[in-house]
Amino acid sequence: MFDYIQLRVKAGDGGNGAISFRREKFVPYGGPDGGDGGDGGNIILRSEPGIAGLGDLRRRSFYSAEKGGNGQGKKKHGRRGKDVILSVPPGTLVWDLAREQSEGPLVDLTQAGQEVVIARGGRGGWGNIHFASAVNRVPRIAQKGQAGEERTIILELRLIADVGIIGYPNVGKSSLLAAASGAKPKVGSYPFTTLEPVLGVVQSGLESFVLAEIPGLIEDAHLGRGLGLDFLRHAMRTKMFIHLVDGSAASPVDDMLLVNTELSLFDPALGEKPQLVVVNKIDLPEVSIRLEELEAAFRKAGVGVSFIAAATGEGVSALMVRVTDMLKRVEAAKAAGVAAPARIFRPRPGAVRASVSKEGETFVVTSPALERIAAMVDLTDAEIRRELRFQLERMGGTRALVKAGIKPGDKVRCGVFEWEW
Repeated sequence: MFDYIQLRVKAGDGGNGAISFRREKFVPYGGPDGGDGGDGGNIILRSEPGIAGLGDLRRRSFYSAEKGGNGQGKKKHGRRGKDVILSVPPGTLVWDLAREQSEGPLVDLTQAGQEVVIARGGRGGWGNIHFASAVNRVPRIAQKGQAGEERTIILELRLIADVGIIGYPNVGKSSLLAAASGAKPKVGSYPFTTLEPVLGVVQSGLESFVLAEIPGLIEDAHLGRGLGLDFLRHAMRTKMFIHLVDGSAASPVDDMLLVNTELSLFDPALGEKPQLVVVNKIDLPEVSIRLEELEAAFRKAGVGVSFIAAATGEGVSALMVRVTDMLKRVEAAKAAGVAAPARIFRPRPGAVRASVSKEGETFVVTSPALERIAAMVDLTDAEIRRELRFQLERMGGTRALVKAGIKPGDKVRCGVFEWEW
């Protein structure tokens, strides 16, 4: 299972607007009729219930959406670019590599059918029909399409389970999962038998819950030793733990404390999750004769303990009843303490007004809309340069320059367009 991959995604660029004029017989004053460019396609992430992991997306490191079509004469608008939909399993967290980790993930796709636009396509450029005015009836300018968003994202899969089974390797986690549910994990008498998390559904009376085996917890797992970092992430979503210890170990209490230390060092929230501590392998003679000793040792550590034999199924049904009751209490406490999140409206930003800064003796006008016009036309044409200055005034650039203290003879630059004031 691939549960942590990095991808670069690029949404489609918008199509260019058209510079065109209506020329028909018996229509002496046709005027401009250049259509707009189409919007670029989006990159969309969608959670699908039938997908087991992120391995399919690992085949490529770069995904790009289709560009929008260019506008044409007769007011024909360009075709919108096709979206690219990347399917991921529920439980996928999406991080932006450029953002600080403290800012949190971009989105958490916890439910099947959720969709999110992770990179938005660029807007199509305006055709010259938008630039006609009373003082300029024959505009020879249009807009270049806006560039689509591009970002590097990290997809991290965290399995969604109600209860996680934790403990040292070879304590019987796989055997417990097999005995309590219909799951069929690999069972072996050697460490790291399980190389990826396994889920199973437990039916206890009329109640059911999802049980997951969290393998790979050994000393220094929080530093990446063994399989620790790969699977500690999966423990983040569980509501509670069954902490399984080996009754035949030299010191089961010390094993429990060490695993809990690893959980807390990886994330303090993991160490605070509710736990049921369970001693396994009571079917072994060397364990059955020391049950009172083990119970006293855990009681001294301030922990209540249950006893099972996962290999034979002894005590497993009773344990699942206890887990079901505890899970209900945990869910009720969480529901009582968490308020409904406020709905946040994030409108797509509109056109940005021109702003002015100064680089040396040159006044620099920042206006994406005007820069996209300048990229489409021949700047050596005096008539077009006049039209650009007129558009600068319409977008508030002239007012911003005057406010910045510009004087006649000063140099002004906007993108590649430079002139003397």
